Amino acid sequence: MKKLKLPLAQEDIDGLNAGDSVLLSGIMLTGRDAAHKRLYELIQKGEPLPIDIKGQLIYYVGPAPAKPGYAVGPAGPTSSYRMDKYAPALMDLGLKGMIGKGARSREVIDSIVKNHGVYFACIGGAAALIAKSIKREEILCYEDLGTEAVRRYTVEDFPSIVAIDSRGNNVYVDGVEKYRED
Repeated sequence: MKKLKLPLAQEDIDGLNAGDSVLLSGIMLTGRDAAHKRLYELIQKGEPLPIDIKGQLIYYVGPAPAKPGYAVGPAGPTSSYRMDKYAPALMDLGLKGMIGKGARSREVIDSIVKNHGVYFACIGGAAALIAKSIKREEILCYEDLGTEAVRRYTVEDFPSIVAIDSRGNNVYVDGVEKYRED
């Protein structure tokens, strides 16, 4: 099990391999479909984003309300494919990685390789356990979206698995698929 500090240094990303178990500590961003659509529309218009995504990871989550003593309620990952249309544009602007669940499109895998990024997966049924690793949350923008607002999480030992490494190797096949150019 590797322990890494966020934001990730490029040498940390480059040292990860598909299938590695990782505990992440530090700062990450959050966002889901509606927030990604708004960010993408700004990019398409050539307008600045309301957040700085350079060097950041974004966790695809819409947390439930917090119980007393917790920063957030259950906070399991959402299906990543819903952000596939938007992820390459965000990565081209400096986003270094994403955290979610499920396989990604060829376009996203190509963007991960091109931008030397990473895609982490979390276990969908472990939302309450994941919430224990989230120590603080702050809404950054799009508060009107409720649970889909963009947030900043401070996390400690956030559990994840490298699903797609910076070389495009991918766990969402039999064994680890080695990335190949089509």
